[in-house]
Amino acid sequence: MSLFVLVIVAVLWQCHTASSQEDSGHYIAAVYEHRVMLNPNPSDVCSRQGALEHMSKNLEIFEEQATEAAKQGAQIIVFPEDGIQGFNFTRQSIQGYVESIPDPNSVTWSPCLHPQRFPNTEVLHRLSCMARNNRMYLVANMPDQQECNHSDPLCPPDGRYIFNTDVVFRDDGTLIAKYHKQNLYFEAAFDTPPEYEHVTFDTPFAGKFGIFTCFDILFYEPSITLIEKYKVKQIVYPTAWMNQLPLLSAIQIQQSFATAFGLNFLAANIHRIDLNMTGSGIYTPSHSVHHYDTDTEEGRLLVTKVPVLTNSGGGSFKSNVWDVSSVQSHPQSSFCVNRDQECGGPSIPRLESAQAPSSTFHAIMMYDNYTFVPLVETQGDLTVCDGCFCCRVTYQRTNAVSELYSLGAFNGLHTVHGIYYLEVCALVKCADSSWESCGEGVTEAESSLDFHLQGNFTTPYIFPQILASEMQLATPDSTGWDSGSYFMSKKGMSGGLVTAALYGRVYERDHKPV
Repeated sequence: MSLFVLVIVAVLWQCHTASSQEDSGHYIAAVYEHRVMLNPNPSDVCSRQGALEHMSKNLEIFEEQATEAAKQGAQIIVFPEDGIQGFNFTRQSIQGYVESIPDPNSVTWSPCLHPQRFPNTEVLHRLSCMARNNRMYLVANMPDQQECNHSDPLCPPDGRYIFNTDVVFRDDGTLIAKYHKQNLYFEAAFDTPPEYEHVTFDTPFAGKFGIFTCFDILFYEPSITLIEKYKVKQIVYPTAWMNQLPLLSAIQIQQSFATAFGLNFLAANIHRIDLNMTGSGIYTPSHSVHHYDTDTEEGRLLVTKVPVLTNSGGGSFKSNVWDVSSVQSHPQSSFCVNRDQECGGPSIPRLESAQAPSSTFHAIMMYDNYTFVPLVETQGDLTVCDGCFCCRVTYQRTNAVSELYSLGAFNGLHTVHGIYYLEVCALVKCADSSWESCGEGVTEAESSLDFHLQGNFTTPYIFPQILASEMQLATPDSTGWDSGSYFMSKKGMSGGLVTAALYGRVYERDHKPV
């Protein structure tokens, strides 16, 4: 009998060991798209008690969702930007909502265990207890007030900074990280940090994470530095993103960032369909679980298993973006000074036989003046250029639906709702049969296209995106550099194509127009 028992124990131990080894390569992550309860009069000054009563309504939902995520085994949960207090405050009206958050690098503190150590930290206390009670890492967003000295030339006149701030709690409730948003988006209540912040935190289940917020995703600091200098392979991303088609819906930019850099990306957005805010997801280099809903008012919890990525290259995707040397070796990397000049160095051939010059036209897309060429045949090979930046597509329609598509190119400084330099190749479905409608946002398409899209980019920072009908995401079959051009290919899409784009960011050319 004793031998039999030993055999059973050995078998069970082998099963447990095998299961542990299998699970050690993954962790379970959660993001919550939250329908934030807003202050109906955010410009009016609110007392601390009134602000706490307002925030408590949102925190109660956070507590419910953290508990539900824990039941599903989540080890980390991310809540959205502005999810606790809302938005559209002034510097004066947000005062009742702020807390002074200690620096986790200087202070070891669990607000749940020691709530009286720092005054007026009720929100930190509740977040800390959420993490501790559910034994999970927790990421949330809230305002942080820090006093400053007038000897600091950037110190505001009232002697205090107010920052849009992400906080991170360990699974025992300890505050382990905070990050102040660098790139503000029409946020009158908040200050820009005087120095760039590159914030990471470590976990026992997946190693190092980096963190940044919403509009930060379009800029070099801090996002690219986190990846290139700090070798981060996993990002947590609170956001309050207003969707703009055809190139910048939340799920498009989230997935394209994960795809471009070959990393895990945990994104939690606000859910307010009256403000066109939706789109959250958990993205890995090979697949995504995402949510985009403009029909219902409810929030959504996403929970899924995520592979642990290492700097040695976990996952099957090899990033083609941040190997800058692969681009600098090509002669055409020198910039165009005049967009109409003759381009030096090799470029994509201009296929005069495919389309006569008169077939190109201009239309506004995302506030920028794109040069387009229409796709008028069931298959073709087309090129369109904006100055010396050229885009080329070879394509074949796999069904005979008469929808108008166009290939667009843009090379220039975007100056509306942010200033940043772009190189973009975009294959888009037009809103109707008129050329002027190309560039308008659409969500439905019936035409399936196989395509190979490429451009002679001067930047290594290119974000590939494919959006199918009904706001479904697709993953490229292949991406990379070939003979000085960056390409993306896709065949056999299950849904109609809405947008296929290579969204290039030329960070070193960001500047305000003269």
